[in-house]
Amino acid sequence: MTPFHLAFPVKDLAQTRQFYESLLGCRVGRTSDRWIDFNFWGHQISAHLVDDTDEAQPHNPVDGQRVPVRHFGAVLPWEEWHQIADRLRAARTTFLIDPYIRFAGEVGEQATLFFLDPSGNALEFKSFKDPSQLFAS
Repeated sequence: MTPFHLAFPVKDLAQTRQFYESLLGCRVGRTSDRWIDFNFWGHQISAHLVDDTDEAQPHNPVDGQRVPVRHFGAVLPWEEWHQIADRLRAARTTFLIDPYIRFAGEVGEQATLFFLDPSGNALEFKSFKDPSQLFAS
């Protein structure tokens, strides 16, 4: 799989670097006074400093939860997902959607969680019990 690139807005570069590098464990790549590149599980994400961010966050209902339409994240191996969920809990992360298992015992069984970065960007981390079911319908 080839890496993807995603650029996203942030309000404070130092706070963003601390969050992605220290909490999530993302290695820092190139930087400037207006952006930082991170290695996000093998993909390149670029945090771009903006002076004004749009606070409107559209949501869709999923499993009785309010899932932010604009979000990004990573699909992790099952054990790694549990490790990052534990790390986020230990850091007292406020979850938009607490870690839980969807479709337990069914096709597409997956673990998921949602939270915000310091600039209000929504992130989802998920994992599939059977990784071959990533695109199962």
